[in-house]
Amino acid sequence: MEERKVIYYTDELNEEFSEAQITPRVIDKDFPYFHNRIWDICSLAIQNIFSMPIKILYQKLKFHLRYVGKEKLKECKNGGYFIYGNHTQPFADTFIPSVANYPHRNFFIVNPENVSMPGLHVLVEMLGAIPIPCDMGGMKHFVKSVEDKIRRGYSVTIYPEAHIWPYYIGIRPFKSVSFQYPVKLDCPVYALTNTYHGRKGKPGKVDIVTYIDGPFYPDTSLKPKERQQDLRDRVYQCMSERSKESDYEVIRYVKKEEETSSGR
Repeated sequence: MEERKVIYYTDELNEEFSEAQITPRVIDKDFPYFHNRIWDICSLAIQNIFSMPIKILYQKLKFHLRYVGKEKLKECKNGGYFIYGNHTQPFADTFIPSVANYPHRNFFIVNPENVSMPGLHVLVEMLGAIPIPCDMGGMKHFVKSVEDKIRRGYSVTIYPEAHIWPYYIGIRPFKSVSFQYPVKLDCPVYALTNTYHGRKGKPGKVDIVTYIDGPFYPDTSLKPKERQQDLRDRVYQCMSERSKESDYEVIRYVKKEEETSSGR
């Protein structure tokens, strides 16, 4: 039988298994969340023109990726919306939503590490990264930036699991805090779920099928906090159901207490 890598974990909410070790820069009130028109035009060209062939080729050649439900994004093509996905790829996670809703412009909420690579941070920002700040001074500008993207009719992708677990085939529990944005802006959200499948005739190779569901709208009959939790629950349930389509486990994740109880 094929031997697979095993990762032992204790905390689904906070553990990170990305192999990249990057010292995060300080993202505070001085971080430039807003830029001039020339910068924005260059960013658009990099996002939707120059990088798009690379994104498409990468996901096609490496994962033979195909979408199911991509047409659902057209329902909201004339306005801004949020996309919530499972965080299982360090590179492809930045490509998959952008290719799915092309030519709709897409941005990402990311951790500071993503914009901390020397010589590359400007390129990453131009590709659509919106880093989470480390203090309240920066948070005001961060929130305004996210709201600005939605009001301009773009999409914003959020990975509510927050941490990368490569090739994980389930959906980890995530909090409702990131759903405050669509509730505040009263805009739709989509669920994007990457599922993993063994490649026919190629043992050890994996394909990705990406399911897109929605749009989901905030329930305005509920109070804001309840609205936020309800939206989170509906997206989580949808992603959990879609994740059951995975039929190939590249990496096996085992909770340490389960390892102990099984006598291993």
